[in-house]
Amino acid sequence: MTRTILRTVLLAAALVIPAADSAAQISASDRVLFQQISTQVERYTQYTVFDSVAASIDNGHVILDGWVTMPYKRDDLERRVRRVHGVTSVENAIQVLPVSQFDDELRFRISRAIYGHSSFWQFASMPNPPIHIVVNRGRVSLEGVVPSNVERALARSLAGSFGALEVTSRLQTDAEFRETLGVGEP
Repeated sequence: MTRTILRTVLLAAALVIPAADSAAQISASDRVLFQQISTQVERYTQYTVFDSVAASIDNGHVILDGWVTMPYKRDDLERRVRRVHGVTSVENAIQVLPVSQFDDELRFRISRAIYGHSSFWQFASMPNPPIHIVVNRGRVSLEGVVPSNVERALARSLAGSFGALEVTSRLQTDAEFRETLGVGEP
């Protein structure tokens, strides 16, 4: 039996498949299940640019991981995923970010800098913008998908100008994202 895992940062219905898995190995049922799980997370009204959730799927078994800003979000997201038809079990490894006024201020300053910049205005009004800003004890991680290397570098530069202890960019370009999926140019 082929073990299939779908994994994603649940942003803008993004489907990221690890390089070790080929698109042909992924079962249609896991693809459909993934899309339904992604929809549940994206439609959760408390899911913000300061949260980042990933899902791995293997024959109906779902592993949730990532970071959220409040404990109730972790529980709510697990309940939403459990309700998806076809999910047989859920392992919730989502972690809750610690409460910190410094982290909160850093989140807001970075989000204002990124989404207030003219290069990102088109994303600012989206219900689930593509760049998520996770701040944990002064360390910043940018996660999501951006159009090009220019936007990736710009977002990293903007995030690094507010005194964070560290800024890590886990942003992918659209081209890298399509390559990960095994999909060619549109």
